[in-house]
This record gives sequence, C-alpha cells and structure tokens, in this order.
Amino acid sequence: MNVLRGVIHPESGENVVDLGMIENLHVSDDKISLTLAFARHRDPMAASLKKNIESALVTAYPQYAGKIAIFLKEAAPKPKPQPTDQTHSTSNLAEVKNIIAISSAKGGVGKSTVTANLAVALSHMNYRVGVLDADLYGPSQPTLFGLEDYSPVGEKIDGEERIIPGESIGIKLMSIGFFIDASDALIWRGPMATNALRQMIRQTQWGALDFLLVDLPPGTGDIHLTLVSDLPFTGAVIVSTPQKIALADVVRGIKMFRNDKIHVPILGLIENMSWFTPAELPDHRYYIFGRGGARDLAAKEGIKLLGEIPLIQSVREASDEGRPIANEASPAAAYYEDVAGNMIHQLDKLL
Repeated sequence: MNVLRGVIHPESGENVVDLGMIENLHVSDDKISLTLAFARHRDPMAASLKKNIESALVTAYPQYAGKIAIFLKEAAPKPKPQPTDQTHSTSNLAEVKNIIAISSAKGGVGKSTVTANLAVALSHMNYRVGVLDADLYGPSQPTLFGLEDYSPVGEKIDGEERIIPGESIGIKLMSIGFFIDASDALIWRGPMATNALRQMIRQTQWGALDFLLVDLPPGTGDIHLTLVSDLPFTGAVIVSTPQKIALADVVRGIKMFRNDKIHVPILGLIENMSWFTPAELPDHRYYIFGRGGARDLAAKEGIKLLGEIPLIQSVREASDEGRPIANEASPAAAYYEDVAGNMIHQLDKLL
C-alpha cells in the first residue's frame, strides 16, 4: 500500500490509496491482484492509472513482473440527459472564438497531416490555435506534433476538474492517444467512444483560442453526430484527394454538414496529394490520383476550393519525425499558408 501511495490520480492530485480506489488487494507467492475502483463510468484516466500502478509494483517487486492482475471497477453509467437549448454552453470553450471541423469522409487522404500543418500555419499568422484529435480509433496528432510521451494532468479550475492539454510549437493539443498505449487496440463500442470524446470536449482546459481545429475521424457516424451536438462549430473544411472514389465519399460528407439537423457551413474543400513532382525533375507533375477532381466537385457543389497540396516527400518525413513541415522554411509550407489564408477569407465572408 505504501508503494501504491506513490501513484497519483492526475485530476485530483491525490494518491490512489487515499482516494479509496484500491480494493481487494491480495499478495501471494506467485501473484499480486487488486481492484482499481472508479467513482464514474468510463474514467479517461483508467488505462494510464492501471499502467502506472503495474509499473510501480514491478519496480518495487521485480519478482512479480508478469504476475500482476489489476481489475477495473467503474460506477454505473448515469442516465442520458435530455436535450436542452444549452447543448453548446460548455464553459471550458467560452474563450474559443472559432471551432472548425476538419473532415475527410474517407480515410487515407492525409486529413490529419493537413490539420496539423494548417494549425501551424494559422499560428504563424499570430492566431492562438488548438487541435482536438477526435479520431478515437486512429489518433495521429500526438505523433505529428512529437507528443507521444505526453501524459495529461488534471487540475481543479474554478471548482471544476480540468485536463491540461499538451502543447507543441505553441499549439495546444488533446487526443485519446495520450490516454492509451500506442501498441494497444482501442476496442470500444459506439457509446463508449462517444462518452470518452465528450469527456475530452468538456474537461480540456483550452483557455483563450482563436481557432480550435477538430480532426474528425473518417465517415459520418456516431462520433460525428456527437461532435455536432456538443460543439458549436463555426464551419467545416473537407479534405480529399482527386481520386474518384475519394470524391464520392466527399459528397456524403457535404450532405452531412448541410443536413437540416446539423447545418454547419462548409468553408471549403482542400485537395491533398494533387500531384507529385520528383526533386530531380522540378518541372514535371505526375497526377497519380487524377487531375482536378476536387476543383470540379467544388464548382459543382458551390464550395470554395481552398487549395491544392501536392504529394511531397519532405511532408511525410517531417510528419513521421513529429515536426509539422509548416513550421519550417520550406517550399511545402507555402501550400498550407495559402490554404490558411483562403480559409480565413471564407470565414470573414461567413461572419
């Protein structure tokens, strides 16, 4: 129990023993078992606390490595609240001026990379920016910003429990990736995923921001509906490749945002991976995924084409190393700066 007193719950700042979270502790010659009890349903700190407890015990008693069983006990879920006219009154978002959904409808089009670099481009324009990684099953933002090892801490602010976001190159970041091991598969049903997302939305201490970019998962499912009901989106940006099969999904994404029950203004469409230019052949363009598809669709749907971003090897290399290319003196950064400027222009027209 003395060893376990060294494990701190990040939200309360108190150790798990004094919080009364340790139950049914049993120690035998070949096993340590205990129950970790939580006062609420689907506590976002559950996975990290379990990992920290196991690590503390193995450090103190290395002979029990691989012989520790930790069971989680959670409070029953609360009844689902009835909808009210105050759905968007989340106090931790009071100082956020614009919340922008970055959507793709289809996976694999580079939406997360575009989101990260767009955030940096906006930051270089002296805007205060945050990123909410809402892609629960494939969180990429911690890697893109080099924050894979960040462990969120909790803090009581104005009497409410808040989670402090990570920060990199001036961008505030919150992601489910901070709470799970990168090697673990997140096997959650829809309600579990949306509950976790709601906690990130309602408890993250964003502070004063000009832009909060929300990196949506692919598709048009439960998580998207949760987000549009819980967040007062200013507008949406859709990312696609020129490929016909990707554009077909974009049409579905457009219809989702234009739905009468959702009605989020679409600021524009970004065509990613528009062409490829080899470094040794700077005057050549290879249209690997087709040519002009997003431009044609934007014209057909009456949407602004915010920019065309080519397939650039340095963008991929910088992303893998956790340093968004838009933060560097690189020709690639100019594409994201143009997109950011066009998005702000569209936002000004909207407002």
